[in-house]
Amino acid sequence: MGAKVVKLDELPKDFMDINPHNLYLYCKAYLASQRANSAHTKNRSAVSGGGKKPFSQKGGGRARQGSIRAPQFRGGGVVFGPSNGKNYNQKVNKKQKRLALKYAISEHAKNGTLFVLDSIVVESGKTRDAKRFVDSLNQRNILIVKSSIDEKSYLAFRNIPNVCLIELNELNAYLTAKYHSLVVEKAVLDKLTKES
Repeated sequence: MGAKVVKLDELPKDFMDINPHNLYLYCKAYLASQRANSAHTKNRSAVSGGGKKPFSQKGGGRARQGSIRAPQFRGGGVVFGPSNGKNYNQKVNKKQKRLALKYAISEHAKNGTLFVLDSIVVESGKTRDAKRFVDSLNQRNILIVKSSIDEKSYLAFRNIPNVCLIELNELNAYLTAKYHSLVVEKAVLDKLTKES
């Protein structure tokens, strides 16, 4: 498998001069959608106990209190705390998503870290052979994109650290920008440039 480096001037014209802010907005929205949304506190109605009035309304010289589960007491409810009903999702237009992916790909081409091959297949299904291919690229961490993943290639690449093998329909701007190098099949690159 001999990989060819794709230069920026080999990409279509609409991959040039894209505002990087599109990538920022997409990554921000992507990471926001990954949030667990599990922060939750109990208000005074959700805290157990405190049904009885702690002391008489009058005559004690103290401020009136209706429950020991009020927020000012230890063990009481939390005022205006987070609840797990919050939605962190942010909207990104389809056009911005496309521009973000194009920008991420063009940055790889600009930096000389976009590689293209006719096909990425490890016939033996051995991690040793896949590792040999990865080492030949001499890159820090690699995102490999195939049209569709065959079982042998999946088995070969799955245990190699800092290497991620995905199909074309899983590709997004965040993953493209996250990895130092992008290795794609020719069919994948053709599809990405035709959709532009």
